[in-house]
Amino acid sequence: MVTELATFAGVSAVVIMTPGPDTALTIRNTLLGGRRTGIATALGVSLGQAVWTLAASAGIAAVLVASEPAFRVIKLLGAAYLVILGLHSLYGAWRRRSAARDETVVRPMAYGKGLRQGLVSNLGNPKMAVFFLSLLPQFVTPGEASFAGFLLLGLVFAAMTLGWLVGYAVAVAKAGDLLRRPRIRRALDGLMGAALVALGVRLASESP
Repeated sequence: MVTELATFAGVSAVVIMTPGPDTALTIRNTLLGGRRTGIATALGVSLGQAVWTLAASAGIAAVLVASEPAFRVIKLLGAAYLVILGLHSLYGAWRRRSAARDETVVRPMAYGKGLRQGLVSNLGNPKMAVFFLSLLPQFVTPGEASFAGFLLLGLVFAAMTLGWLVGYAVAVAKAGDLLRRPRIRRALDGLMGAALVALGVRLASESP
């Protein structure tokens, strides 16, 4: 069991450290609201993964994956959400440029909003269901304990994700003085916005 858990942790680390929507959203929200908001976003993402873990453990995720219309609806809603967040960041970059000229104050994002965005963004990605259903069974022995095994591994994955994204939030927040420079901040807002839009479009166009 220890060897299987270590192998699972290694595979999970590679997946988690690969940049994707969760990473982009955490960086974006840290820039908008500071370390606390970034950590709240990471927590929201991990809570979303915990929900997917429960769904996979209870067999609900398998039903979702088998139902193409339901899978497609959730996928498109999740993709639209990422695109909306991306467009909001691009608009924010434009507002900051205007604010630099007319001294308008751009209000920072509240941490509660970061938590909600992280949760909704992750729940709107049904690829998580496919991922858990394809990865977890390789490390769980079929039988009476399979539910507990699924749950344990899924929660380990969520905890590892939380740690990784919190690290991102802390690093971005520590670089705050540099990143608060108007030109750099606008460039990062634009970059994160474009990344979220691209990730949303990719999610919508991918096959199950």
